[in-house]
Amino acid sequence: MNLQHDNPNQYSSGLLRLLQLCSANFPVGAYAFSQGLEWAVEAEWITDIATFNHWLDDQLYSGMTHLDIPILYRILDALSESESRENRFLRLNHWNSLLLANRETQELRAAELAMGEAATRVARELEIAIPKFHESATFVAVFALFAYHWRIDSESAVQGYLWTWLENQVSAAIKLIPLGQSQAQRVLDHNSPKLAKVIQQARPITNAEIGASLPGVAIASALHETQYTRLFRS
Repeated sequence: MNLQHDNPNQYSSGLLRLLQLCSANFPVGAYAFSQGLEWAVEAEWITDIATFNHWLDDQLYSGMTHLDIPILYRILDALSESESRENRFLRLNHWNSLLLANRETQELRAAELAMGEAATRVARELEIAIPKFHESATFVAVFALFAYHWRIDSESAVQGYLWTWLENQVSAAIKLIPLGQSQAQRVLDHNSPKLAKVIQQARPITNAEIGASLPGVAIASALHETQYTRLFRS
């Protein structure tokens, strides 16, 4: 058998950067927040894999499809446009502020801003320019800026963002429900195909259709702030 060394040039730098951006070792502190999941488990809304999958469905097909992903696409589009830097920055600020306004509780808002601030610190360490936002930078906006700087194509960036969110939710569920490692892989296997459907539905959403309200998640997140024993931040 004739074995040949791989040509290092065949590997995509974009793919490697995407793996870096979506790695659990990327220090943005997403693991510190359960996004309402901890109270949902305490209230026994979520008791097993089936009820956890329902919880994920609501957030994927409402929150991600109608808010996070359309805004992430628009920020990536704005960064890639050939219009003036001032116009691109105005669009970036608009979508950043709209996303923040749609975070329905103090906890969800705090999680978005804490992760955005942490990602901004990483960007400074890596000498990646992050503009000064009119409001504090959201994680979604800084994630898009990393993807643009590292020349990660939009479709891959969106897939990576969704995967990161899903993996963080499963990681929290391992501690809270709890789930075993094999059960966690079953959840990932069950939900991963849904990400393509979310992307397909999110891409054609118009500006007027952007926005999502998840009352159950908002209630769980708000009540988590006064939950007696907690593993996760609020």
